[in-house]
Amino acid sequence: MKREKATVTLTYDEERLTALRLYLAEKNEQVENELTKALDALYGKTVPQSVRHYLELRCGTAPITPTAQMHPGAEVKRNG
Repeated sequence: MKREKATVTLTYDEERLTALRLYLAEKNEQVENELTKALDALYGKTVPQSVRHYLELRCGTAPITPTAQMHPGAEVKRNG
């Protein structure tokens, strides 16, 4: 299952945004890339790990654990 992309629109002070773009360009960065990193960090901090794992499984992006690689079909038990 492929993940659909959503568009986030926000309002921000134009002069600040212009200055931000200017200084990020000096570092070969873009505002959009930095915002994506910030949203990813917020997602990781806010969404419970079990939900993130479930979504990764649904999309086929969950990493294969070493236990599962060594013993296909083995059940992995977690403490807690």
